[in-house]
Amino acid sequence: MAPAQYLLAVRRLRADETTPVPTGAIAAELDRSPAAATEMADRLAERGLVEHEPYEGVVLTEEGDERADRLARTYEILCRFCRDVLCIDDYEAEASALVGTVSADVAERLAEVLLTDEKAPSP
Repeated sequence: MAPAQYLLAVRRLRADETTPVPTGAIAAELDRSPAAATEMADRLAERGLVEHEPYEGVVLTEEGDERADRLARTYEILCRFCRDVLCIDDYEAEASALVGTVSADVAERLAEVLLTDEKAPSP
């Protein structure tokens, strides 16, 4: 699973911006093993996107929070595109699979060009 899905999971699961999200909760959210979630937390920490405290969990850094916000917007746009334009039943799973591979610029263009019935989702 791509780092984007982990960042989105941390963003979704956090109670606030300072309380660590346990890696076990991330693993459960993404249907991964706790070891896989811990390994990804370490990788994200090396990239400066999270602070990982073993046995406590992870907290998004400022850079990680900004990245997660952009990913969340891209995810919302992709959900609408997959649901409204492509008529995919499991549009959330499709959007989740695409979110780390589609740039924010492409997502914004999708929103502008194809989702003209109303404004694109706000961040």
